[in-house]
Amino acid sequence: MKQQTIRRWAWIHKWSSLVCTAFMLLLCLTGLPLIFMHELHHLLGDQIETPVISHAGPNASMDSLMAAAKARYPKLVPQYMYREDDEPLQWVVRLGATPTDITNTHNVVLDARTAQVLGEPKDDEGFLYVMFKLHVDLFAGLPGMLFLGLMGFLLLIALISGVVLYAPFMRKLPFGEIRHQRGDKLKRLDIHNFLGIVTLCWLLVVGATGVINAWSDLLIKYWQFDQMAQMVAPYKNLPPPTAFASLQQSLQVAQRAEPEMQLGFIAFPGTPYTSRHHYGIFMRGDSPLTKRLFKPVLVDAQTAQLTDSRPLPWYLVGLLVSQPLHFGDYGGMTLKWIWAVLDVLSIVVLWTGLKLWWKKRHQYVPDIQTRIILSEAS
Repeated sequence: MKQQTIRRWAWIHKWSSLVCTAFMLLLCLTGLPLIFMHELHHLLGDQIETPVISHAGPNASMDSLMAAAKARYPKLVPQYMYREDDEPLQWVVRLGATPTDITNTHNVVLDARTAQVLGEPKDDEGFLYVMFKLHVDLFAGLPGMLFLGLMGFLLLIALISGVVLYAPFMRKLPFGEIRHQRGDKLKRLDIHNFLGIVTLCWLLVVGATGVINAWSDLLIKYWQFDQMAQMVAPYKNLPPPTAFASLQQSLQVAQRAEPEMQLGFIAFPGTPYTSRHHYGIFMRGDSPLTKRLFKPVLVDAQTAQLTDSRPLPWYLVGLLVSQPLHFGDYGGMTLKWIWAVLDVLSIVVLWTGLKLWWKKRHQYVPDIQTRIILSEAS
């Protein structure tokens, strides 16, 4: 590799790394507890337990569940209805002052068998909420998400440039050799390079999926403008309904339309995932992969008649697949622990890289790694 090319790649690696390192450290530190979010919710007592009762009959209807939730807050309107994978006997109904309100919402947890209210958990407070907001948008909304997406893109550049530099640097060294006898500077550099190459694939996966997730709001808005607008086009100039059909009957319509799928969640009229005239009933599969992939079924909220159903476009499929992959949420606890170990190793890579720069900040280029690569290449 020519010396000028090496210097150019070294410059790219140095500055792309420096710009994003502090934020990548933050994301690794906040992402570590989020890998075990469900387990920590149980440990911290945030999870509402389902009572053990003798129940032989059918579960409560969706209308009974909705009536129980609205009885708690009669002046609020339902926004979403969903359940967690690890709590199949619970339904959560989110209500707000308006269908799009995000500041004054309440979550009502219901027993799916009896429609009994089990509790009203808060999802906007506590340690995990702070970690989640810092990890997703730095408490800055969409601008924060896009900024972190840019930092993720710089991370990908740093990784690619690091691989380009690694090959000539390690040409005459055994893989994984740490030169302890050559001083702290070389030892720190060897540790940084070795752990960097060990965690490379994981960092590429997590970095790429993080960049995709940073665009989630914009991708959903585009889907609303494109696909959703086509699905509800016949209702464009109609006034919103004043009377609503049975939610249970509407669900049955969706289940007949997609008999091989199960209910994922319901978006109520006026929310971003549907229109003012429809129940947005999102169906999903039951395998580790297909349960992440939703298919919207729009049911007329006034007549309970099927309006439209179509698969999600490729860009939303990519988004839905990338979200659990980002947190290692595909393969149970084994994959989560692997993700956690790689996360810790990545923190070491970022920290050693930062220390390398700090130690040589008063030196002129070429720095130690560039000098070694140039000497090996000559």
